[in-house]
Amino acid sequence: MKAVHFGAGNIGRGFVGLLLHEGGYELVFSDVAAPLVDAINHVSRYTVHEVGEGGRDTLVTGFTAINSAEHPDKVIDEIAGANVVTTAVGPTILKFVAPHILAGLALRDPSSPPLQIMACENAINATDLLRDEIKALAGDAWDALAARAVFANTAVDRIVPAQPEGAGVDVTVEPFFEWAIERPPFGDDPPNIPGAHFVDDLAPYIERKLFTVNTGHAATAYFGAQAGVEGIAGALADPEIASRVEAALEETSALLEAKHGLDASSLADYRATILGRFRNKALPDTVWRVGRQPLRKLSRHERFVGPAAEAAERGLGVDALVAAMGAALAFDDTEDTQSVDLQRMLREQDAASFTASVTGLEPQHPLFPKVEAVVAARQAELGV
Repeated sequence: MKAVHFGAGNIGRGFVGLLLHEGGYELVFSDVAAPLVDAINHVSRYTVHEVGEGGRDTLVTGFTAINSAEHPDKVIDEIAGANVVTTAVGPTILKFVAPHILAGLALRDPSSPPLQIMACENAINATDLLRDEIKALAGDAWDALAARAVFANTAVDRIVPAQPEGAGVDVTVEPFFEWAIERPPFGDDPPNIPGAHFVDDLAPYIERKLFTVNTGHAATAYFGAQAGVEGIAGALADPEIASRVEAALEETSALLEAKHGLDASSLADYRATILGRFRNKALPDTVWRVGRQPLRKLSRHERFVGPAAEAAERGLGVDALVAAMGAALAFDDTEDTQSVDLQRMLREQDAASFTASVTGLEPQHPLFPKVEAVVAARQAELGV
């Protein structure tokens, strides 16, 4: 069995690739970072180090890496003969992956089992996004190729912090992980991925993860940065920051309960588990790493505006989520392009224009005036 994985970074090696290896797949990593590809190809094994309570070391073997920018033909050939294709590249990069997958499907033996494709991204229904990109590229040829692949959405969760210097291609991760995968697309032939669980309805799992893990992680980063705290664990050691993060997650849990019928006590346990993971001192994660790309994280369907908009539409509380958005507006990191752009836009646009352009909310939306108010407050701090 063979799996082609796009994105040979820390998540790719330390989570998705690890579980595929444990499922018995020969791994082919595809990436555009030449030094990383070379480093992977210079070793025959790497170690995934789990740090924290219950952590263990796992050796990964049976892999190779291809530079898809320099050798797209090699990646395409591997896809044509693979069983599984996965991604961990970021939702905005899927459009660059799509041409390789389409070309691989075109070369695939029509009598082979369908290629099982899963985008493992921090986005809702990311695999659908990838499939749509492939279909659009294929045009009229898609009808002849559609049967050669199945697409399943996933929800993935594992904290992989910035790696210690000199680690090579080894990866340090937390012990906890969750990989939920849609069951129906696979019929009677799901991929063999130990530790993953297959579910009939993925939506509650995706949103529980995104609106708890991603919302909570980013909120911790932005409140921490605002308070001058360097580390994620250190930020949550501050009772005031912890209280603000907890309040934001109570609001997202209220939405999950109302929307999906999830049990309130189970959601409370889940929140406690997530915050406990963030407090893992063995993971030296910084507020600057977690908080990067604030413009994306403030966009319409992301971790703050997404749940807050739905909560506001239902008449649920959103004040703590809006406060977290206010902290995100103060995220000022000169080494992060989006942070630089964010601060520039705050100085160049009025509050209403900024709110509309960054969050994608329409002025008549019930959340709009609350966000506009924190934008105006940030602009007042900047002397705009």
